[in-house]
Parts: sequence; C-alpha cells; structure tokens
Amino acid sequence: MNFTVGFKPLLGDAHNMDNLEKQLICPICLEMFSKPVVILPCQHNLCRKCANDVFQASNPLWQSRGSTTVSSGGRFRCPSCRHEVVLDRHGVYGLQRNLLVENIIDIYKQESSRPLHSKAEQHLMCEEHEDEKINIYCLSCEVPTCSLCKVFGAHKDCEVAPLPTIYKRQKSELSDGIAMLVAGNDRVQAVITQMEEVCQTIEDNSRRQKQLLNQRFETLCAVLEERKGELLQALAREQEEKLQRVRGLIRQYGDHLEVSSKLVESAIQSMEEPQMALYLQQAKELINKVGAMSKVELAGRPEPGYESMEQFSVSVEHVAEMLRTIDFQPGAAGDEEDDEVALDGDESNAGLEEERLDGPEGTGLH
Repeated sequence: MNFTVGFKPLLGDAHNMDNLEKQLICPICLEMFSKPVVILPCQHNLCRKCANDVFQASNPLWQSRGSTTVSSGGRFRCPSCRHEVVLDRHGVYGLQRNLLVENIIDIYKQESSRPLHSKAEQHLMCEEHEDEKINIYCLSCEVPTCSLCKVFGAHKDCEVAPLPTIYKRQKSELSDGIAMLVAGNDRVQAVITQMEEVCQTIEDNSRRQKQLLNQRFETLCAVLEERKGELLQALAREQEEKLQRVRGLIRQYGDHLEVSSKLVESAIQSMEEPQMALYLQQAKELINKVGAMSKVELAGRPEPGYESMEQFSVSVEHVAEMLRTIDFQPGAAGDEEDDEVALDGDESNAGLEEERLDGPEGTGLH
C-alpha cells in the first residue's frame, strides 16, 4: 500500500529535524549521543560510554581508571569505518570531546520540545482514504493501514494490531539484530586480530630460525676453514722438509764439483810443466789427490718420485654428499637452550668429522 505525507504547517522543518536526528544517532547504542561525546581520529563520534564499552571489549586486560596498575594504552576499531584507533594510557578519557556535536544536541532537544516542531505534526495518510491517518498494522499483509481500510477496504478480513505495538516490537527486533550483528562483527574482528597475531608470530619465528640457521652454517664453515688451514700447514711442512733436503744435496754436490774442478785445473797446469824433474816432484801428490777425489762417494740422490705430493690429496666427495643431505628437522629445536645444545652437537659432529679426516682409512690424507 502506498502512503502520502500529510502536509502540516512547518512540516519541512520537522523533516529537517528528522534528518538532523539521524546524524546524531550513536552507531553503538542507536540512541542520540549522550554527553560527553568523543571524536575519534577518523572524525566519527561516539558516546564516551559506548566508546569505553567497545574499548573494554577489544582490550579485556586493560585496567580501568582508578586502578593501581599503570596501563599502557590499547586500541579498537571505529564501528563506522573500522579505522583503528590507538589510545594512550588514559584510554577513552584521552579522546577529545566534540563540543560542537554536544551543542547541536542541546539545540535539537530545545527545538524538538516545541509543539510546532514536534514529530506528531507529521503523519502518514492513507492513499485510498486521504483524510485518514495510518494508525493500525495489518498482520496478514504486513503493511501499515488505516481504520477505514480495516472496516470497509482491502484489509477488512485481515488481522490487525495497533501501530505503536508493532512499531515497538519491530524496533526491538531490529535493535536486537543490530546488537547481534555488532557482536558478530566483534567476533570476526577478534578472529582477524588473532590471525594477524599469528602472522606476526610466524614472521618472528621465521626470523629466529633464520638466525639459528645462519649461525649453524657459519659454525660449519668455520670448522671447514680451520681444517683446511691445518691440512695446508701439513702440506707446507712437508714441502719445506723436502726442499731443505734437496737443496742440501745441491750444496754438497756443488762443493764437490768446485773442489774437483780446481783439482782438474791444477792437474792440467802440472801436465804442461816442461821440466820433467819439476813435474815429477808434483805429479805424485796430484795423482793421489785425483785418485782420492774420484773415489769420494756423495750422498745419495732423492729416490724416484720423491718430488711427488700426491699423498696430500684429500677426498671430499662423501663429505659433500653428506652436506647435501642437511635438511630441516621439525620439532628437533625447542627453546633457546635446546638450540644451544643443538649447536654444541653440531660442533661435536664437526670434531668427529675432523677425526675421520685424520684417520688412515677415512677421508684423511692418502
């Protein structure tokens, strides 16, 4: 059924007052703002009591004013736009009051108390009976109607009820539905908050495990570097020993060659002596020296393959294959103490690996 609005004097003003009242309704209690009115950072308004209720619901562990415990503030979301509101230790009492809205409420209440601006001046009129006000509700058709429609019109066989009764009932149902919806939104927001906390925890745990992973691989690299240094030192010692021996032989052979060359030179000069008597005086001694020099036995030369360093080769294939098997072990690491124990275990394993490298049949030198 269609309705028309009965045009009364100052009806336009009453309509404007209705629009104004809609702007002065708190989204929490669905009533006109009660002072003091607080303004959120997103520029939406709430009754201080309603803001405190929402804040307490979102921060159940927050201590209220008057508590001996100093709280550290909290946060909640604006029920109108879901913007996050961060509060200091004063809670909602730290929010700024909206004095402009409070003054508008005072003016509205003063104006609405005047008879000419009363909402009673605005009535819905029946479209079929233009002089009749809409004053009953058809339960069968679920529409408002007038008394004549019930007596003579389309709703004469329908069940009706007083309009105020249905108005209060449906307004109560809508209010309950809104309350349930708001409560459901709060639950959804709580779940979202929990999942955001889970995300943060995942990031924190991942960062912590990355640090532990880096530490363990750095420890492993340090063990490898230390072992490499030890093996390089052993190789350098062997190199120095061989070089010293060969260079000593070179010096010995060089000295022998120098003495022998000088003796040869002296013998050649003696052979060039034209006087036989003078030659014979020196020949016997030279013959003995040459014979003795030819019989001198020098130290033996390095045996074949002495210069080879193949015995210092290292086999790392199986170690590399073992390193490739390193993988995550879920549940193996607990708290920090367990992690430290695990690190010590890795170092012990590295020590065992060093022993294997030193062993004659393992991965040591061969």
